[in-house]
Amino acid sequence: MTPTQFTFSSAFLLGVAGLTFHRAHLLSALLCLETMMLSLLIALASWSLEMDTTTSMASPMFLLALSACEASAGLALLVATSRTHGGDQMKNLNLLQC
Repeated sequence: MTPTQFTFSSAFLLGVAGLTFHRAHLLSALLCLETMMLSLLIALASWSLEMDTTTSMASPMFLLALSACEASAGLALLVATSRTHGGDQMKNLNLLQC
């Protein structure tokens, strides 16, 4: 395993660990998801540069667009829940209660 692969895989695993163990606030969960998406984006971009093919160059841009959509939807949910429930703590959020 090269050092760059180790760096990307450890960044992804740190994002997964943060999402698993530190779910007190919605904002921290969204930041962990964003860390995971960015590590996948950089790994995919470096892989396509390493393979030196032009057909796989569109994949990182598509992943970046999906990541931006996910971030905007997550921030919109954060604003909506902080207005209705008074904060972003996960223990105050109940899916059965609208």
